[in-house]
Amino acid sequence: MRVVIAGGGPAGLFFAILMRQQDPSHEITVYERNRPDDTFGWGVVFSGKTRRELAAADPATAAALEPLWMLWEDVVVVHRGERVRIGGNHFAGIARITLLKVLQDRCRELGIDVRYGTEITTVQDLPEHDLLVAADGLRSLVRDTFKAEFQPDLELRPNRYIWLGTPQMFHALTLTFRTNRDGLFIAHSYKFSPELSTFIVECDPESWHAAGLDRATEAESLAYLEKVFEDDLAGRPLLSNQSRWIQFTTVRNRHWVCGKAALMGDAAHTAHFSIGSGTKLAMEDAVALAESLASTRSVPEALAAYEADRLPAVSTYQQAAQSSLEWFENARQDLHLDPFALALKVMTRSDRVTLESVRRRDPAFAEALLQRGVVTA
Repeated sequence: MRVVIAGGGPAGLFFAILMRQQDPSHEITVYERNRPDDTFGWGVVFSGKTRRELAAADPATAAALEPLWMLWEDVVVVHRGERVRIGGNHFAGIARITLLKVLQDRCRELGIDVRYGTEITTVQDLPEHDLLVAADGLRSLVRDTFKAEFQPDLELRPNRYIWLGTPQMFHALTLTFRTNRDGLFIAHSYKFSPELSTFIVECDPESWHAAGLDRATEAESLAYLEKVFEDDLAGRPLLSNQSRWIQFTTVRNRHWVCGKAALMGDAAHTAHFSIGSGTKLAMEDAVALAESLASTRSVPEALAAYEADRLPAVSTYQQAAQSSLEWFENARQDLHLDPFALALKVMTRSDRVTLESVRRRDPAFAEALLQRGVVTA
């Protein structure tokens, strides 16, 4: 089979690896606009379930990644200066560049043709192929070329956020709520290496404008946020990697396949960062498409099976992500709550986690909720 993959991010590379392992005779070409050492953002986070699924799909990649994961089980909510810890959650963080390097090494081992620094300007210029995989991100050229068939819906949300790093270590998935005279600022932070943590700051448009962040330079934004979160950063700086204030775009598509083409990752869907990593979802897409191709007799059958299986599953996940996104957009309305009550709101915001599951995960937290009168027996 002749396979062309638009996009050499984690999903595109992992799909190439899985296909080469299925059949070494597959002709696989990956086109990636960036150089191999280019990366954007900081760390990405995976659930324990996703790590197990990726390991089952490719044990060799999982073995290479195993010593590189930063693991934790707690969620910490910081409100009014009080830290509330909720245990029984299983997460793993890793630097996006580290993940890419492991996948790039695997592609080299398997002899996969990855063409870095190659911008696809038109689908018509691609070589003849039996399968075209669009792993080319939020602003997918492939999706836009066939938008009449995919029927995309892109929704720009009002909150602003900026994806930063810091040498301050956050040994749990930490959600920090800080207010000042300008408004509310929320940090989503977690470790992804022995020296660095991801530090995503989100705020509503009113706070963003009141703080002057709509006019601030990069350095001014970092200085302002270091002041807002000075107690949490403990004197450590915030770090930028081509970071800028952006708005989250929710991507949905009515269809994920069109002729010989299939969407994957952000080209197909996005889910708000408050509920998980887009990289996680994208790599799960790669596994699902590879499995469909392995278990069906033709590419059209495989693509139909991929869409029928994966699109509804991701749509359900997106519904939960939408609930989470909307809660963070309106978090001001819950700031009157006691820190433990707010922590419970945070844990149950997407309806994927219930009070009962919180009780099973962390009986001590559940008991504290009872003692404070947040819940009744």
